[in-house]
Amino acid sequence: MKIQGYVRPDGKVGIRNHILVIPSVVCASEVAMRIANSVEGAVALPNQHGCCQIGADLELTEKTLIGLGKNPNVATVLVVGLGCEGVRAERVAEGIAATGKPVETISIQESGGTLKAIEKGTRIVRKFAQEVAKLKREEVDISNIVLALECGGSDTTSGLVSNPVAGYVADKLIDLGGTVIFSETTELIGAEHLLAKRAVSKDVADKLIEVVRRCEEKAKTMGVDIRGGQPTPGNIEGGISTIEEKSLGCIYKGGTKPLQGVLEYGEEPLGKGLYFMDTPGQDIESITGMTAGGAQVVIFTTGRGTPTGSPIAPVIKITGNPNTYRKMEDNIDFYAAVIEGKETIQEAGERLYKEMIEVINGKLPKAEALKHREFGIYKLISTF
Repeated sequence: MKIQGYVRPDGKVGIRNHILVIPSVVCASEVAMRIANSVEGAVALPNQHGCCQIGADLELTEKTLIGLGKNPNVATVLVVGLGCEGVRAERVAEGIAATGKPVETISIQESGGTLKAIEKGTRIVRKFAQEVAKLKREEVDISNIVLALECGGSDTTSGLVSNPVAGYVADKLIDLGGTVIFSETTELIGAEHLLAKRAVSKDVADKLIEVVRRCEEKAKTMGVDIRGGQPTPGNIEGGISTIEEKSLGCIYKGGTKPLQGVLEYGEEPLGKGLYFMDTPGQDIESITGMTAGGAQVVIFTTGRGTPTGSPIAPVIKITGNPNTYRKMEDNIDFYAAVIEGKETIQEAGERLYKEMIEVINGKLPKAEALKHREFGIYKLISTF
C-alpha cells in the first residue's frame, strides 16, 4: 500500500514537516519557545532537564533529545544551549546531523543574552522555514511507517474494545511490512509471561521479564509497592480492580504478532514487526520515548478520556466508551461502537486503520489541531 510522505536524506519517511527547536537544557527552554513562536511551522520541546544530571540519567536525556531530532517527522533542527550545561548543544546537534538533515546551534551566553539569542535563532529558523516550504510529499510504501501505541485513562472498555481495536491495526500494519512499538512496563506486570511466549527468541523473552522485574525492584527501593500507584484512582473508578487486570487489557493493543525485540527508552528498532519499549506508565513520557525511537504516528486508546498530544507526531485518540466519547468529543477522534453492538472489533479496526492512513497523509487529529504538545523525558534518578 502507498502513502504520501517526506523522504529525508537518510531514506526515512516523515509524515509531518516540523522545524524543531530543541533546548539542550531547561535554562534554554524559554528562549527556544520564543524562537519557535516567531516562525510558522516551528515547534519547541519544553525540555526540563539537561543539567545537574549524572551517568546513565544524563546520557538518557541526551539520547532522547537526539532521537527526537532524528525523527523523520522533523525536517530541520535548531539546538539552543545556555553554554555551560551538562547536555551540550553541540553534541545533540552532532547526533542529529548524522541523518543528513540541516542542523544548527546557538548559545545564549555566547549570543549575549535572551534578546540577542532570540534574534539570532529566529533568523536561522526563518531561513529553515523557507527551505522546508519547498519540500513536497512523495508516494512511498506504508512499510516505512513506525506506529506507536499508547493507552491512558484506562477503564473496563479499554481492555474489551479500544486496545483490541488498536491491536488489529498493529497486526495489519505489520502484515504490510511496517513496525509497531508499544510500551509502559508497569502495565505489563502480571501479564508479562503471556507476552514473553510470543517472543522470537529466549533472549527476547528473558529481556522482557527482566525489564518488568527491574521496574518492580525500583519501586521497592523507595519502600513502596508499585500497586499503590497502579491502577490509578481513575482506573479504579472506571472498573479496573488490580494491576494484573489492567495489564491483561493493556497488552491487547500489541496485537497478536511475534515480539521481535525489547527496546530501552528512546531506542530505535532495527527491524520490522512488533517491539516493546521499556518506559514508565506515564503517558507523556512514554510517547516521548517512542517518538525518540522513530515513531511517526501514535494511536492512543483511552477509557476515561485525555487530551494528550505530542510536539512532533500526530496522536489519534480512540475510545470504546460511548459516554466518554460524548463528553470529550472535542478531544477524541474515534469511537469504536463495539460495546453497543453496532460493530465488531474487526470492523472498528478497519475503520481505525483508514483513519490512520488519512492522518498519515495529512489529516490533523484533534490533539494536533488543538496544538496539544505535551512533552516529558523519563528520568532515572533525581537531579544532583
